Parts: sequence; C-alpha cells; structure tokens
Amino acid sequence: MDSSSLLILIVVLTLTFEFVNGWNDSANSIATIVSTRVLTPLPAVAWAAFWNFVAAFAFGTAVAKTMGKGLVHLEMVDESVLLGGLVAAIVWTAACTWMGLPISVSHSLMGGYGGAAIAKAGFAAIITSGWIKPIIFILVSPLIGLVGAVILSVATIWACRKQSPHRVDKWFRRLQLMSAAAYSLGHGTNDAQKGMGIIWAALLAAGTLSPEVAHPPWWVIIACHAAIAGGTMAGGWRVIKTMGQHITKLTPFGGFAAECSAALALFGTAQAGIPVSTTHTITGAIIGVGATRRMTAVRWGVTQRILWAWILTIPGSALFGTLLYSAFAGLVK
Repeated sequence: MDSSSLLILIVVLTLTFEFVNGWNDSANSIATIVSTRVLTPLPAVAWAAFWNFVAAFAFGTAVAKTMGKGLVHLEMVDESVLLGGLVAAIVWTAACTWMGLPISVSHSLMGGYGGAAIAKAGFAAIITSGWIKPIIFILVSPLIGLVGAVILSVATIWACRKQSPHRVDKWFRRLQLMSAAAYSLGHGTNDAQKGMGIIWAALLAAGTLSPEVAHPPWWVIIACHAAIAGGTMAGGWRVIKTMGQHITKLTPFGGFAAECSAALALFGTAQAGIPVSTTHTITGAIIGVGATRRMTAVRWGVTQRILWAWILTIPGSALFGTLLYSAFAGLVK
C-alpha cells in the first residue's frame, strides 16, 4: 500500500475512533440530565453533540500536541504503529461500550499507541516524561471531580437552605441545561484533540506537514469534532444507564453539581495540555454528589467494576496494540 493510501486509512480510522469515543462518552455528557428527567434521551444527545462540536472553536490544541508529539518518538515509528494503536483503541472501546462500562477512551488510545510503538522499536520509542501526567491523572481527575462536586453541593445546599424543595428543583432543572452544555464543551475539547494528535502525527510522519507547525490543520480540527459529535448522537445507551442510574440516584441539583465540577476540571486540564479521562472526572463527580447525602447512597459494587475497567484499559489496549502492530507491519512495507 502506498503512503498516500496509508495516510487516508489512518485518517478514516481516527475519525472512526472519534465516533466510537463519542458513542461511549455520550454517557458522560447526558447520563445526569437524562436520569434527572430534565431532558429525554434524544434531545439530550442532540444538546451534547452540539456543544461537542462548538468546542472546536472554544479552546486551543494543547492536548493534541501532547498526543501527537509528546508520547512517542515519531522518528522511531511509522504508519503501522498508528494503525495498530487506532484499531486496538477502537476494539477495546467498542467492547467496553457493549458491556456498559464507562471506560477512558483516551487511555485506550494511549495504550494502543504505546503498545504498538513498543512492538516496533522497544521501550526506547516511549517518551517517559509525556506519560507521567496522564497516568497520575488516572487517580487525580476523579478525585478533582469528587472533591469539586462535594464542595459545590455543600455550598449550594447552604445557599438554598431557605427555599422550598419545589422551587429549588425548578431552578436547577433550568441550570442543569447550562451545566450539561459546559460539561459537553469540556468533553469535546478534551477528547476530540486525542484524534487530532494522531492525525497530526500521521501527517508529520508522512512528511505532509513541517515539524515546526504549531497546531493541526483546521480540516483536522473540524473533522474530529464532527466525528465525536456524531458518535454522541448515536448514544451508548448501556453506558448511559450505568452512569446515570447505577452509581447513585441523581436529582437536578446533584446533576448540576456533578457537571459543573467536571466541566471546570476539564477546562483546566485542556489548557494545561493534559489528556485526562472525561469519564474518570464525571464518575468521580457523581460519586461525590452521592457521598454528600450519605456514603451508602453510592453503589460501591458498581463503582468497583468501573474502577477495574479503568485500571485494565491502558495495559489491555497496549496488548492489543502490540499484537495488531505485527498484522499491519506487512501492510506498510
């Protein structure tokens, strides 16, 4: 297969990955607003998809730079590494979505990409410093979401203490539309940039772009946001049920607190260029909301199952990436 055909294949697979990303992560954006009955599922996914796409014009491309240039030495890999990593991430994400597990799609891409790079050139291909922050934030991002949701919940409870429950519910039904939009904006800017980074790396490896280019071309930015918005519209309904109903019971008040906390965390990490898991962040925030009522309000058995999926995502997708690299290596030659 010639280089131009390989490049087209990588772009198509990356956009497929972004679609699957949106499919799994639609739960992040709409589970709270659906479970609180502020919106029914179809308007909810349309609302989330719209803000996923608008995110293309709201933030920079710091996360894309980390994914494209900060994880693997590009001079030591080729298109077969990108193909192996992408297909590994797609397979892992699709399987977990089918099982109803809200995994980190970002980490599945990182694991697949890293595993394929190691298969090609050994551990020397890995930029160790580039992996430190994303791995640390596997634990930090849900904690930020949890703590932020607890603080916001307590502050809002105090502020609304003299209001009737009916009045509070009425106002937070309206406010949750805004908090869901903010979260979807943060989700779009963080997760669409993962695919941008891969296409950027492919363009650099093919010599189509100069290494001095500061950000991906605009067509890459728009295409990745459109793909993730389309996946959100498709809706991973099993994951939505897990996120919105199985972790804890949510009210409009709780949904607002969880979404605002997670959105603020995602805005900050996007600006810092840290490819965090939006799933980890919102899950931590939902647990935080449940914990403000009482610890038994959180279904810890479900949470344990989700935690194991998080822990296994990077090594599991890395193993797939290692195996799939060999399959694609012959295609590149």
